[in-house]
This record gives sequence, structure tokens and C-alpha cells, in this order.
Amino acid sequence: MKEIQFPISLIFKISSFSNDFTAYDGNGNSIAYVKQKLFKLKEKIAIYRDESKREFMYSIEANKWLDFSAAYSISDASGRELGKIARKGWASLWKASYDIMDEEQQLEFKVQEANGWVKVVDSLVGEIPVIGFFTGYILNPTYHVLDNSGNVVASLIKEPSFWGRKFRIEKFVDLENEERLILALMMMILLERRRG
Repeated sequence: MKEIQFPISLIFKISSFSNDFTAYDGNGNSIAYVKQKLFKLKEKIAIYRDESKREFMYSIEANKWLDFSAAYSISDASGRELGKIARKGWASLWKASYDIMDEEQQLEFKVQEANGWVKVVDSLVGEIPVIGFFTGYILNPTYHVLDNSGNVVASLIKEPSFWGRKFRIEKFVDLENEERLILALMMMILLERRRG
């Protein structure tokens, strides 16, 4: 994933038994197909060039079994670790919070949910019969990516859609390693989407 045209669109499939989506660049070209097998004790995500799954590109694997504060290692096809994304445990109960580390385990970015109330209202309204189907059109969280100086460098935005299946990654400044950031956000959205 080099020299990618932003914004990136992530569109989840709704006709699949696995939690998977396709990522498209700003020109509408497919840049990745992300597949997460359901019902695994230790999560492992496979990322391919496209839905044909002929070219394996990356894997993301949890360091622990079913843990609230697991870290996820991001590796390329050769097995070389590119970095990690880790959920901030109890801090993520109210507002989602993650750390993205580089290959030397140094903090590179923080990801924070912009408004914790959106998730709370979405959970409550989502339980109401019939009305709950439409929360994906009106309750859409945004996650900001902050550099070590606290500046917003990118955002992951849930777009209005039925079943909450569309997301968009926007970049606001040039970044040295966009690849790691994109892969980390892909893993994060799988986790957050499952939380509701």
C-alpha cells in the first residue's frame, strides 16, 4: 500500500459469515481486502490485495486470547513486524482510545473517539425494534488520529449507511508511514464495529 490516494473508503460486506471489508482509494480502486474469521479465541486478520485472495499482503494478530486490552501486531507478507495497535483497556469504556506503535515499539499515534455519547445513544436506540435498524444513518462516530504533539493528522469517520457498513479515512497532513496507520485503523474499526 504505497502512495495511496485519500480518502480511503472501507465498505463491509453484509452477505458474509466472516467480518470482512474492501478498502478503496480516493479514485475508487480496490487497495485491500480484509478478512476476519469469526469465533476465534486469538484473533488473526488476513489482508489481501483484493477479494480473489490470490495475493496475501499483511496479517494482524492479537498477542493474547480474548482480552479487553490486547495489542495487535501488524506484519507484512514476509512476517516482518511493521508495528502494533493496542486498545487502552478501561480508558476505552467511555471513549475508544488506542495507541499505534512503530516497529521499535515507540508510540507514533494516538486514536481517540471524538464523542463518547454517540456510542451510548447508538447502543440505547439500537435496541428499539424497527427504529434500531436506522441508527446507522444518524449516529456516526468519528475517531481522530493524533501525533505526539496532539495534532489531528487523520480521522476515521463512520458514514451514514444501513447496518453501519461504510467508513472513510481522511488524512490532513503528509505522513511518513501511511501504511502502518491505515493497517492499524483497519484493525481498530473491526474491533469498534463489533462493540456497537
